Amino acid sequence: MNLLDSYRITAELLEKFIKEEAEKKETEKVAKDLATIFENGNKVLICGNGGSNCDALHFAEEFTGRFRKDRRALPAISLSDSSHITCVGNDYGFDYIFSRGVEAYGKEGDMFIGISTSGNSANVIKAVEAAKKMGLKTAVLLGKDGGKLKGMCDYEFIIPGETSDRIQEIHMMILHIIIEGVEKIMFPENY
Repeated sequence: MNLLDSYRITAELLEKFIKEEAEKKETEKVAKDLATIFENGNKVLICGNGGSNCDALHFAEEFTGRFRKDRRALPAISLSDSSHITCVGNDYGFDYIFSRGVEAYGKEGDMFIGISTSGNSANVIKAVEAAKKMGLKTAVLLGKDGGKLKGMCDYEFIIPGETSDRIQEIHMMILHIIIEGVEKIMFPENY
């Protein structure tokens, strides 16, 4: 195996994403909606499994901490608390670890973002269902063909990669662009 193939695969996925005008517009729409949500005093909840959980944590800390320049903290919660996950996993089953978090923290007017490289994570599906039932805006970052989550949310990004690592690389780029978009809307003096 030639390691240069890894660069080529990532570059091809990135190029395909960049060429899709609809994907760029979707990113702008999510950033605009999220800025409005923050301006209205609401929040964003985000989750994923494994590496996608790490991406969810990273996304949330960029809002509660700082992305590029100083500005006020913005309310973003990654549904990744280990005591919550193990409690709910034990009492209700692993499929409910994120939906219970949505029920606990979500309210109408918030946004929920789910990350699933397969599009078939049962716990992310149940979280989307809970969020929609409660009146949250919903967005998902998916991989491959979008899986069962395809078409379930207000916004979706499907990266047609074959492996989770390549898909996650593009997912993180999308999340960073959304954060940058929110900051440019809410804190134009920083740009």
